[in-house]
Amino acid sequence: MVPVTNITQAPFYFLLMGIPGFEAFHVWISIPFFCLYTISIVGNTTILAVIRTEPSLHQPMYLFLCMLALTDLGLTLTTLPTVMQLLWFNIHKIRFEACFAQFFFLHGFSFMESSVLLAMSFDRYVAICRPLHYASILTSEVIGRIGLAIVCRCVLVVLPPLFLLRRLPFCRSHLLSHSYCLHQDMIHLVCADTRVNAWYGFALVLLIIVMDPLLIVLSYVLILKNVLSTATWTERLRALNNCLSHFLAVLVLYVPMVGVSMTHRFAKHASPLIHVIMANIYLLAPPVMNPIIYSAKTRQIRQGISRLLFQRKVH
Repeated sequence: MVPVTNITQAPFYFLLMGIPGFEAFHVWISIPFFCLYTISIVGNTTILAVIRTEPSLHQPMYLFLCMLALTDLGLTLTTLPTVMQLLWFNIHKIRFEACFAQFFFLHGFSFMESSVLLAMSFDRYVAICRPLHYASILTSEVIGRIGLAIVCRCVLVVLPPLFLLRRLPFCRSHLLSHSYCLHQDMIHLVCADTRVNAWYGFALVLLIIVMDPLLIVLSYVLILKNVLSTATWTERLRALNNCLSHFLAVLVLYVPMVGVSMTHRFAKHASPLIHVIMANIYLLAPPVMNPIIYSAKTRQIRQGISRLLFQRKVH
């Protein structure tokens, strides 16, 4: 029987859920999860190592790619402990404070990914539409300021819902419906008025899930307009190919993000398995796919990886 907390007192712990209906197979299910986490950690660490060791890659585009790899690493390491300990050791409990800490980093890194992709779209716009001013616009100082602005934006966006949720009484079941602490999940355990949280969540959706993709789409519209009006077919294809990796990374992030938001908002009575699958795709797809996309589609990264591996074999 799931313990119930007094209305005036915060619960000492939450209970995490694995894969509903497949609890007996958690050890086997842990194998693909372990492989995906390993791919994410190795892939993003390799991207960072290549860019760090290759002086030719110390350019704005690759510095933004470093930010994306760091964000993906953070997202991976945030969910890995609770997911793997649940699947391997059947540990469902997570302390109240630890759950809110995971809430902060999980949503923070997720929103940071969106912000970095927005910054990368600006980088592509300047590189294609203002190539002569590229080096003077995106200096190291400007990139540093953009990085700092991204961090500040995400912290300021995530802290208010954290504090709003933290002050509310949790008097219902401690049982969460995922292997990690999501705001959409935790808010259902509150037995007080959550209208402020709901309105803030709506504003957050407009700010991140709506505004960031719209600005990215706007940058691509301007890029297409510039490319189609001035370039030859060969130059057009080259310019569009330069944007392909970023475009795929955008799809990998926003399609699952929208899917999770829609299922939580409009499919509340759907099978718990649907919610779990959607949430896992949302959190695992970008960190796993981004290094694969950029390694496959970016010649300089592929060459850097080859040189890095060759140097290790020589030593």
